[in-house]
Amino acid sequence: MIVWLNGTHGAGKTTTSALVQQLIPDSRVFDAEKVGETLMDITPGLPETDNFQHWPPWRPLVVETARRVLDYAGGTLVMPMTVLVEKYWREISAGLAQHAIPVRHFVLHADQDTLRGRIEGDTVMGPSAFRLAYLEPYAEAARTWLHKEAEVIDTTHLTPPQAAQQVAASLRS
Repeated sequence: MIVWLNGTHGAGKTTTSALVQQLIPDSRVFDAEKVGETLMDITPGLPETDNFQHWPPWRPLVVETARRVLDYAGGTLVMPMTVLVEKYWREISAGLAQHAIPVRHFVLHADQDTLRGRIEGDTVMGPSAFRLAYLEPYAEAARTWLHKEAEVIDTTHLTPPQAAQQVAASLRS
């Protein structure tokens, strides 16, 4: 199974995914961003883009990597990854379904002010114009399709351990 933690930058996906992994027996964290980083390392580079998710190989490579890891190791993959383009989410989820891999899709949500504050106050990665630029696309995706496609966990007033507990409790029910 895959536990996909979606949501924009600052929602708590990375931190929560590590905590969820500790709560789910036989699970591993697979950050699909690493697939994008591999594509970014190709030289000479692939066509210019502002987001590796726009490269057509990224989506099927995420599916294939997840499938291969699950075939090899079994268990559950916890995947913290923002996907805000509905077409891309459909492609990934259809690819996983084609391999009979069940997906529990969660969106870690926080209000815009909280997200902005977390990004601007990030002491690990530092403030980031790139991350801030995704606040409005996230809000648009949340309004139009994303919150209908997933279980939404509002992290505005939750600590990462509390968010992880909510994900784990939902998986048990």
